[in-house]
Amino acid sequence: MDSVTASIIDLRSDTVTKPDDRMRAAMAAAEVGDDVLDHDPTMARLEETVAGLLGLEAALWVPSGSMGNLIALMLHLKRGDRFLATKGSHVLAHEQGGAAWLAGGMPEPLPWDGGPGRPTPETVRHAIGAPEPYFGLYTTLLCLENTHNAGGGAVTPPDEHAELVAAAKQGGLAVHLDGARIWNASVALGLAPSALTAGVDTVQVCLSKGLGAPVGSMVAGSAAFAAEARRARKMLGGGVRQGGVLAAAGLIALENIDSLAEDHVKATTLADGLRERGWDVTQPDTNIVLATVPDLDQALAQLRGVGVLAVPMDGRVRFITHRDVSTDDITEVLRRLGKE
Repeated sequence: MDSVTASIIDLRSDTVTKPDDRMRAAMAAAEVGDDVLDHDPTMARLEETVAGLLGLEAALWVPSGSMGNLIALMLHLKRGDRFLATKGSHVLAHEQGGAAWLAGGMPEPLPWDGGPGRPTPETVRHAIGAPEPYFGLYTTLLCLENTHNAGGGAVTPPDEHAELVAAAKQGGLAVHLDGARIWNASVALGLAPSALTAGVDTVQVCLSKGLGAPVGSMVAGSAAFAAEARRARKMLGGGVRQGGVLAAAGLIALENIDSLAEDHVKATTLADGLRERGWDVTQPDTNIVLATVPDLDQALAQLRGVGVLAVPMDGRVRFITHRDVSTDDITEVLRRLGKE
């Protein structure tokens, strides 16, 4: 690689962000206790704060979003229960089949006929169908995702969210929301996160995607759910001791929510520049840009050749802007790709 491309610009994910000095200082100074025995005080404060932001009774820190989703599904589903989720959703495509393997659920993918990453309420009602005989599948859960990763960071507006939740509730289903990037949706819409969780039974949110925490997600719901979720987390090996070190990072991460607007602007700049260079790209709602290319491997190799990292996503190239990539970096990406 020549001097022009000596520095790597990493657009693979907003999970590559590193804790800044302020976050590291908060981690070093955190008040801690044995969370398994006494409930670490900083962890308790983070959980209360997140529950308040989401408009739910209680929350639990978990090491990853996948574990948060899995715990929710384990507590919502009985073995053999059918659950609905959109095609390409994280719980179906990117969690190693844990919903079926460990939670015992039978997944039913739903099409995106309501917009990127979401079904229509009519599709949800049709998928629920009439009550099954005893030998049929009981459908008990709808999983939503906001923003939707495979949908290019697509945002579900609150009115559409409410209609989907209502369709599920009318059919007797519980609702789990994978809100790993709900903070991005909140900022894009100019609404409080709680406006996007209305009516759900449980939600998972991530602290290490874009907000800068080194690790950690939260799963939230009722107080009774959180108590059972703590038991499930322990069973899955997710008990923590002096978790306040990580919770302190999470509290600082929450202070970074408003800065996600900058990532959205950078994504729009990137999308516009790629389009000017002949790339077929979606217009991003948030911080994810998807590009359709004739040859995926060749496109990724071309990007690597000029020091730009991206990843494949459902046959397209995915770029994600984040706090560790500057506006100047986006300008440099476009410069390296030249003009078509």
